[in-house]
Amino acid sequence: MGEYLTLFIGAVVVNNFVLTKFLGLCIFFGISKNLSASVGMGMAVTSVMTMSSILAWIVYFFVLEPLGLTFLTTIVFVVLTASFVQLLELVIKKQAPALYNMWGIYLLLIATNCIVLAVPLLNVESNYSLLKSIVFAIGSGLGFAVAIILMASLREKLVYANVPKPLQGIGIAFILAGMLSLAFLGFAGML
Repeated sequence: MGEYLTLFIGAVVVNNFVLTKFLGLCIFFGISKNLSASVGMGMAVTSVMTMSSILAWIVYFFVLEPLGLTFLTTIVFVVLTASFVQLLELVIKKQAPALYNMWGIYLLLIATNCIVLAVPLLNVESNYSLLKSIVFAIGSGLGFAVAIILMASLREKLVYANVPKPLQGIGIAFILAGMLSLAFLGFAGML
């Protein structure tokens, strides 16, 4: 049980893909202007990452590896991820049209988000069991959610700050991301 907890905490905090590996920055900077959109995007990325990791693990260990087709891993994982994103887009468009409109193009960018592809690839590269793959995917998704929610909270507070004109917008966002990254890098080596 401790091994799974270590894997989970490591994925959320110590090895946070956004703030320590700098992956997934397009959605991170694009959506983090609004807290409610960031919470929803964090949930969406976590669910897509978890479901695509489960399917990718099954396809890799029961189809690609036995048939000697591991050279197709990246292509197959991209297709699986894109399929989940399309399904998610249909559900969000029907169930929450306001959220769908708020996310705009960033919803489709989940399919090409390097974190969403990196997690299934790392799962099979690390030879994780299905349960470890699920724990790692959920932890990585929640790590993304934590990063984007923290960033959105800070950016919403900046509306009331006296930010110098040259730094307004994306400039101050990069400074905030750097400060958050430094804070998360303080956890490096703990696990």
